[in-house]
Amino acid sequence: MSKPKIYIDGQAGTTGLQIMDRLTRRDDVELLRIDDDKRHDNAERAKLMNATDLVFLCLPDAAAVEAVTLVTNPDTRIIDASTAHRTNPAWVYGFPELSPQRRAAIQSAKRVANPGCHASGLIASVYPLVQAGIVPPDYPLTCYSLTGYSGGGKKMIAEYEDEGRSGLLSSDRVYGTNLKHKHLPEMQAVCGLTRKPVFSPVVGDFPQGMATTILLHNDLLTGQPTAQDIWTTLAAHYGRCPGHPMVRVAPFNGEGKPIFAGTLAGTDGMELIVSGGAEQTIVTALFDNLGKGASGAAVQNMNLMLGFDENAGLV
Repeated sequence: MSKPKIYIDGQAGTTGLQIMDRLTRRDDVELLRIDDDKRHDNAERAKLMNATDLVFLCLPDAAAVEAVTLVTNPDTRIIDASTAHRTNPAWVYGFPELSPQRRAAIQSAKRVANPGCHASGLIASVYPLVQAGIVPPDYPLTCYSLTGYSGGGKKMIAEYEDEGRSGLLSSDRVYGTNLKHKHLPEMQAVCGLTRKPVFSPVVGDFPQGMATTILLHNDLLTGQPTAQDIWTTLAAHYGRCPGHPMVRVAPFNGEGKPIFAGTLAGTDGMELIVSGGAEQTIVTALFDNLGKGASGAAVQNMNLMLGFDENAGLV
């Protein structure tokens, strides 16, 4: 049986390079590559995309929308890593752990929108609680998300790794202070929230790793659950994942042990940590912004779409 042909449109960017790194270590797919001097040649790009079984789009939003129009082969499947299609009902949102139905939809989909990194952390914590009826759709949700600088792409990586950089970069950078971060629409749409979360992203002086934390007042939740009750709900939801789950729930953090954002750097999984007590709860999603937050998630979706083991090539 022939190997599935894969093409990465935008292979020189951070996400594209990370996907390529994961796929070049495998012998069950064939990677098609474009010459560097033809990366902006639409005719050559279209030729490669239409010759593949699956194409990854690792492009800015507008370029991703344009790239989709170049695909005329009805058998070519697409995973878009940009923000462009994440709330488009014609595309399947690529977070298989949310439900068995979501996983099945990804397996049969022609078009999959890969989740955003910050959105992945919030959605992993909030979606099961909304589905269980614990978090009301109009709950005033607050979230902050600490990420490594590699998520900002080549320009930000160069800024942080420049020997002559500003001393301010050694301290955390709070951004998105207009409260209009581009991941908010998918957070709200996928979780079914009627009230937009207050979301504060933060960049730290470390390359990879992520800690996305939601903060809950238990008396405003349905049934006034304790932090232990919330842990039980999340553990039950993710405990049904088949095989080795890419999302897992850590033992209840009743002692309030500290959490380090870089704990899962270099991996493709995610761990949810529940802390708190009777009155308040925090849930922290720990993962790698380039792993489950981007390229690892994209490869996981590819595995499902092409019939491979879901965890193939992932760590």
